[in-house]
Amino acid sequence: MTRGRLIATALAGAALVATLAAQADAAQCGNGPGGFENWKREFSAEAGAKGVGQAALGALMQTNYASATIAADRSQHSFSLSLDAFMAKRGAATIVSRGRSLKHSQAAMFASIQQRYGVPPGPLIAIWGMETGFGSQRGNQNMLSSIATLAYDCRRPEFFTDQLYAALKLIDRGSLSPSQRGSMHGEVGQTQFMPKNILAYGTGNLDVSANALSSTANFLRAHGWRAGAGYQPGEANFAAIEAWNAAQVYQKAIAIMGRQIDGE
Repeated sequence: MTRGRLIATALAGAALVATLAAQADAAQCGNGPGGFENWKREFSAEAGAKGVGQAALGALMQTNYASATIAADRSQHSFSLSLDAFMAKRGAATIVSRGRSLKHSQAAMFASIQQRYGVPPGPLIAIWGMETGFGSQRGNQNMLSSIATLAYDCRRPEFFTDQLYAALKLIDRGSLSPSQRGSMHGEVGQTQFMPKNILAYGTGNLDVSANALSSTANFLRAHGWRAGAGYQPGEANFAAIEAWNAAQVYQKAIAIMGRQIDGE
């Protein structure tokens, strides 16, 4: 074997050992509340080594296993409905009716958002209505407990571990309180942002409608929204709606309601 191959083999072996060591040290996921307290201690040690501050680590250690979050995560059946059934279940007619009223009563706010981000009122209002009933149903779960539980749970630990680190960063910054309330998966604010999206696209306190809608428009623009282009399926801006939520019935419902609110 040549010297070059020996070096390459040695480096590959070292990388494999490092990877296995990291996996061995990582906090282990679980499928029930039994291991949650031990997981918190292990994760807290890892997070502290990565620079997470004491305020956030203290908040993490105060979290509880969120059984309601796990139950909700296992029973998301509405996304398997037909489009008509999904829209009826979500109250699409009511969202459109109230959305048209809000478009007129808050015209200055929506005009400002459209001027800055290029997103018209319709899809923003449809998202607002769909996510929280225009702010009336923002959830009453402890945000940090929900996200920590899902980061511990073995179903999707990688996704929610990233969300947990983002939540801890926001707590360290003072941008979120450890007692922040949200929905079952840790979504917060009037249009239901996850922590990573708050970091990337948030424009202020998301419990304030103007900030939440601006943040939503900022998200859509960052995902390719082009001012003046259409947002129905097959049109240029529909891809940005797809980025907001992966469920096809949700995407189509937003496009339909948005068009009706915008009067197209």
